[in-house]
Amino acid sequence: MPTLLFGILLYLAPSILGVDAFSGTLRISLLILIFIGTFGVPSLLIYYLFRSGYVRSLQLESLDDRRLPYFLTAIVYTGLTFLFAFRMQLLSSIAPGIAILLGSITLSILLVGLISIYWQISAHSVGIGGVVGIVAGIITKFGETDLILVLAALIIVAGMVASARLQLNAHTPTQIGAGLVLGLNISMMTVYWLI
Repeated sequence: MPTLLFGILLYLAPSILGVDAFSGTLRISLLILIFIGTFGVPSLLIYYLFRSGYVRSLQLESLDDRRLPYFLTAIVYTGLTFLFAFRMQLLSSIAPGIAILLGSITLSILLVGLISIYWQISAHSVGIGGVVGIVAGIITKFGETDLILVLAALIIVAGMVASARLQLNAHTPTQIGAGLVLGLNISMMTVYWLI
């Protein structure tokens, strides 16, 4: 989901992030770095946990299987946010929104991990809800009407994700709804207050 979000923002609304002067090569490099940090490394960690017996299923179906992967993923996301905020100083001074949005994504995954101590919230719904919330927040705050069709497509994708999770009996409607609400709220508050 973070790669999808930043792909949309880097190429369809670069002025919001302050990267409109960046070359296509630099934008793709940023997107690859975000992909590695938010998908590649967490995927390898979960696979390692599965192979070593710390989790029983790659689908993380039980609460016991979900806790450690989500907290480790939150640590990886925190490192990536730190990298974009403090270690890449030129980028963080030109485009601080990247680190801010990564920070909100990190907060979301940390909350999913905390909630998963007691209850199985839909992380898929949190993710797609966050993408929808950020795009909707950018449209309403900055008047980026070019993103309206993208938002409509994302809402359809959110419905498809929710339907798939229900069809697979992976979550209840309450777990999916709670995930959407959590993702939407964190992302929209981030856009309104910090971007």
